[in-house]
Amino acid sequence: MRKFDTKVQYLKYKVLREVARHAYNDTLVESFNDIAKVIVKDKPTMRCCIYKERAIVAERIKLATGGDKSNPNVIEVISIACDECPMGGYEVTNACRGCLAHRCEDVCKRGAITFDDQKRAIIDKTKCVECGQCAKVCPYGAILNFKRPCERACKVKAISMDENKAAAIDNSKCISCGACVYQCPFGAIMDKSFILDVIKMIKESQADGKTKVYAVVAPSIASQFSYAKLGQVITGIKELGFYTTIEAALGADMVAYAEGAELVEKGFLTSSCCPAFVDYIHKSFPGLNDKISHNLSPAATISKYIKNIDENAKIVFIGPCTAKKMEFQLEHVRPYIDSVITFEELQALFDSRDIDITTLQETPLDNASYFGRIFARSGGLADAVKQSLKEQGLDENFQLKAVSCDGIEECKTALLRANKGVSPYNFIEGMACVNGCIGGAGCLTHGEKNKKLADDYGREAYEKSISDAISVLDRSKF
Repeated sequence: MRKFDTKVQYLKYKVLREVARHAYNDTLVESFNDIAKVIVKDKPTMRCCIYKERAIVAERIKLATGGDKSNPNVIEVISIACDECPMGGYEVTNACRGCLAHRCEDVCKRGAITFDDQKRAIIDKTKCVECGQCAKVCPYGAILNFKRPCERACKVKAISMDENKAAAIDNSKCISCGACVYQCPFGAIMDKSFILDVIKMIKESQADGKTKVYAVVAPSIASQFSYAKLGQVITGIKELGFYTTIEAALGADMVAYAEGAELVEKGFLTSSCCPAFVDYIHKSFPGLNDKISHNLSPAATISKYIKNIDENAKIVFIGPCTAKKMEFQLEHVRPYIDSVITFEELQALFDSRDIDITTLQETPLDNASYFGRIFARSGGLADAVKQSLKEQGLDENFQLKAVSCDGIEECKTALLRANKGVSPYNFIEGMACVNGCIGGAGCLTHGEKNKKLADDYGREAYEKSISDAISVLDRSKF
């Protein structure tokens, strides 16, 4: 069974696997050329020549070992790999019939449309602002938008082209959601990896016999590693050297319970669970900053709890989210989460240690409730908040009016209305990735089946309420 959606993901994984293998063996420093030769054999398979292919792999290795330390963003462009896409924008195709109506010319407020001697439309790129009005009115559909995949994927307009026609990321707009990473067909945009930090933590814990490295796994893990059973994945994490595995979904139960009470107290909230959504508010709707729930994300919430009960704990969050790699570095989160890796990177760790998880016994994972687990998909958080209001008896005098925003475009619509004070909702659940966390850029696979798998995972704990899940916890350590 295929472990990844695309060959680009597979290439990225191979680099991560080899970097991890050498890191475990303490041979990484002298092995960069060896890794490039393992990935790129005797002849090129993707580029014009073996030299360029290996040069690009060398850049991938840099990102796999932490990337550009001077760039605060975890998303980076490999400029040498970004040379195959056209500049993009609106173009007139051969479908143009040179009609008499000239609707395209009439609708263009910038005077960017002219006509050649065949009466066919031409777009002056120096005047065009890419509003798309000409494409909308063309009766033949002859004007198409050839925007680059990364630009098309970036809904916050953080990507443009530099003087060398390579993609450039505006960090003041970027929310590190990773949509461009997943959509780039050449793998020219990647997220930095902290896999070396995780390996170092594990090795140090094994050496000192005191440090305990906890794996906090996102509930969307149930939709991944479909070639094995979830219990085998959990056993595999233990085999890597982690002390134990805790569900981030238990943190989601804690957040849902607290967020319900906070919502009743304040009357209006936006969720704080998705770091890309929170960053989007900070950068594009700063007037709503005070409306963001004061609660930490589920991963940070449960990590804080673990740190409070175990002074020897180190926490690694494992999930689908590239934005989590930005979140754990924030001042108010850094004390609780020590590093973050994605599901892609977890697969690379397994294979770097030659761990075949399909051969392992199953280890149960039974921390959270159904409602904590369905945070993995869009709508799950709103359902959980509704349940928390019910369990706390707060729904008798408070009516929840929630909107679940599936993807950053829906988030924008809801936030625009809230910013103008005309929102009919009192709770905005924001998920930057379409379908929620199960659609994250760090997932091995994407698709509709992920929602079913996430819901099935939730139903395994259906008999457990939110109150049941958090009742075993010491409230004084929250």
